[in-house]
Amino acid sequence: MTDVLRRGRASLAFGFFAQGVAFALLVTRIPAVQDRYGVSDALLPVFLAAVPILAGVGSVTTEQLVKRIRPSRLLRWSQPVVLLALLGVGAGGHGQVAGLAVALGVFGLAVGALDASMNMLGVSLQRSYGRSIMLSFHAAYSLGGILGASLAWAGAHWHLALWVSYLPVVAVLLPATLVGSRWYVDGEPAPAAEDSGARGSVVFALLLPLCLVMTFAYIGDSTVSNWSAKYLKDVLGSSEQLATVPYNVYMVTTLVGRSLGDLGVRRFGAAAVVRLGALVAAGGFAVVAVAPGAWVGMLGFTLLGLGLCVLVPQTFAAAGRLFPHASDAAIARLNIFNYVGFLIGSPLVGALGDAWSYRGAMLVPMVLVLVTLGYARSFAAQPDRYGGGHERPRTADVGRGSNGL
Repeated sequence: MTDVLRRGRASLAFGFFAQGVAFALLVTRIPAVQDRYGVSDALLPVFLAAVPILAGVGSVTTEQLVKRIRPSRLLRWSQPVVLLALLGVGAGGHGQVAGLAVALGVFGLAVGALDASMNMLGVSLQRSYGRSIMLSFHAAYSLGGILGASLAWAGAHWHLALWVSYLPVVAVLLPATLVGSRWYVDGEPAPAAEDSGARGSVVFALLLPLCLVMTFAYIGDSTVSNWSAKYLKDVLGSSEQLATVPYNVYMVTTLVGRSLGDLGVRRFGAAAVVRLGALVAAGGFAVVAVAPGAWVGMLGFTLLGLGLCVLVPQTFAAAGRLFPHASDAAIARLNIFNYVGFLIGSPLVGALGDAWSYRGAMLVPMVLVLVTLGYARSFAAQPDRYGGGHERPRTADVGRGSNGL
């Protein structure tokens, strides 16, 4: 069973990595997509908003599908669809807006199913391992994002057509993910009676604090991804070249924080790690808001990466602990708030920046991240099962299933 779990962990980590590459290749080439299809500035926000909305639909649909189909099978077939949809985005030409809409629609729906099923399997493996490993999967996603952004930069630098940039990546990742999917590991399904009872209205009431944390975390993340370059250039007076650096710094520190985060969870417990992450992230936003120049602003974005990186993986893990007999349903519902935060974050900061100031706008996600401290108890293990609300090294993160070493 040890070898089965190790192969399952490695194959799932590669799935996270591949998704990081694909998503970064899309979001970092949005200007090129707009130019290729001739999408107007007025229409572009509609396309960008449609993707997370459809991803939310895909996540809701996944909750229903996993009642009949194992998450590993959903992941196995949703990942190739995401990659093919990415290739479809790059394959069209000027004026083929309908084709772009179809490709982005398929991408959004498939991403919702992919994100939900990936995290279902991650929580399941964490339960089987008996210790925190969830952050390592999201570290693989961050690594994929760095590679995808680097490939996107190379494509833009060499003025490559989108399909030329995307085709080699899809040609490599699609068969690799299909082969790797052979070793995905599902947890055992919960008894029907407990499962059905855990899907009632009480689940969402208990899940709500985690939903809010997920939303706040993605508001912070989307603030960095959408506004860091503009903030450094327009507010802090950096050069255009230097303005591209904060997001790369953010991604690298996210990778570092997630690579080390599981050790912190095993040693100090998830609640303590979440509290520390929220404080560091809030400090990062504060530094960005008061920064006198570009280099101090870069320090703030570095702190943001180290702080925000732990919140999302631990929120999924906490949902698995709260609902061990219905973790798939809980994770699918929780995953929707990933997209809610993404939809709110960018326009919120933009509207506040235009109406007030961009320095002031940075204080809003800071306050929202600090609110996470009030929900930190939701990340602790159940006291009646583990004692004292602290995770023990071998029973840190309980998810779905009952496989053991």
